[in-house]
Amino acid sequence: MPSRRSVLAAPLAGLAAPAFAQPARARTLRFVPQANLTSLDPIWTTAAVTESHGWTVFDTLYGMTDDLKVQPQMAEGHTVSDDGRTWLIRLREGLRWHDGEPVRAQDCAPSLARWSRRDTFGQSLAAVVDAWEAADDRTIRIRLKSKFPMLVDALAKPAAVVPFMMPERIARTDPFQQMSEVIGSGPYRFLKDEYISGSRAAYAKFDGYVPRQEAASRTAGGKVAHFERVEWTIIPDSATASAALQSGEIDWWEQVNADLAPLLRRSRGVQVEVLNTLGYIGVARFNCLHPPFNNPAIRRALLLALNQEDYLRGVTGNDPSAYRVCASMWPCGTPYESTTGNASLTGPRDLERVKGMIRDAGYRGEKIVIINPTDFPTIGPFGQVTADLLRRLSMNVDLVETDWGSVVQRRASKSPPEQGGWSIFHTWWPSLSIINPAVSATLRGQGDSGWFGWYANPRVEDLARQWLVAETEAEQKRLADGIQQESFENVPVLPLGQFFINTAYRSGLSGFVKGTAAYPWNIRRG
Repeated sequence: MPSRRSVLAAPLAGLAAPAFAQPARARTLRFVPQANLTSLDPIWTTAAVTESHGWTVFDTLYGMTDDLKVQPQMAEGHTVSDDGRTWLIRLREGLRWHDGEPVRAQDCAPSLARWSRRDTFGQSLAAVVDAWEAADDRTIRIRLKSKFPMLVDALAKPAAVVPFMMPERIARTDPFQQMSEVIGSGPYRFLKDEYISGSRAAYAKFDGYVPRQEAASRTAGGKVAHFERVEWTIIPDSATASAALQSGEIDWWEQVNADLAPLLRRSRGVQVEVLNTLGYIGVARFNCLHPPFNNPAIRRALLLALNQEDYLRGVTGNDPSAYRVCASMWPCGTPYESTTGNASLTGPRDLERVKGMIRDAGYRGEKIVIINPTDFPTIGPFGQVTADLLRRLSMNVDLVETDWGSVVQRRASKSPPEQGGWSIFHTWWPSLSIINPAVSATLRGQGDSGWFGWYANPRVEDLARQWLVAETEAEQKRLADGIQQESFENVPVLPLGQFFINTAYRSGLSGFVKGTAAYPWNIRRG
């Protein structure tokens, strides 16, 4: 039988209710996301814009606070058996889906199973799960083959592929297929009839949502919806978005182009700030299935040609205060930042030497297809810098520039580059999303079941398994260093450095929650 060890969140003071006697305009939050919302399934893709959509609609069993502590969210608490192999998670009373049906453990168990097929941390957990099941309508039972002390840390994962809860019929969707409807239990309902990819998305306050009573903190606490509606408008042109913010046509622009930040700081009625204080890590991801980057020697050679400052200046408008050269595979400024194995990033750049290394490694002029967004100013410059670098290395480059939504769709293809696939794409990850071996999709070597690019490295996977059960911080650090050493040897990604992105909003707004996504709760006028 489970022991009585449990985690229950102590209620704090009640949170203020939103005002209702307001004009329609005041009751609507008008938002411009970082890119077009092409996928509505936050389990199917790691696209950050889809993650923000997910946080608007769905909720999680556990949340994570600003100081990275785990706190119950949809859960009331949990108990663990004395042998550590049976976890019972009790749902809060009164939880409802947006279609009015009650949230049941029978919904949450398959939601966890689907998430665990696509997420790095989830896959580590799933490897020791005997069953995800319902003990009763309000109790999720997770039976393990062996202890997994970090289980609630996995369920509180705050970024990338988040363990969002969904109704059973949706949770039964093949995790490698996109779900066909969007029904959550979060503070806002998705308005499917108003969704037009490339143009807009809209959400309505869910009156059946009962916030927790704790103060909002990152993905935990009271998610109070102060607006009746949230409207997303897709504005690919940054000058247009900037003008709309200054005129008051929109309320919030998620990611400000670096070259426009000084103008907006001087604009009356506009606030500019950094909400993700841990920053972002840029990466170039290789397709490890097809030539030439199925050859680690070619990937390794490119590390010796890489100059992070070329990339960082491009996405920050050459603002040295907005970026940091980071010669580590783990995010700088976090516990596992390391110099282990990083000589290939810190030594002199010698393109002629690298040309010879690429030739000796067996490169024979295969076309390198770089898929790159034209509408994503904090990613687009990365692809252009890489294309220029590879051409200077006498490589055969095809830079395919489209909108970000098309990049997101195409990067899921395992076809050869000449048959609609790809060789390299670029993106960034919030530092928090790749902070340790449990969550780092960029470094894990899970092959076909891993992140796009399908890098396989059994040695990394063994080190990650050891990290999950290590008993001391020193041992965890040693194992993380081992993963970094392997990563510099086999190069799943090119690390492009660390940078910070501003957000901007009308001065009349307050209550923004700091974190890695655009959280709509807690924001209010006045």
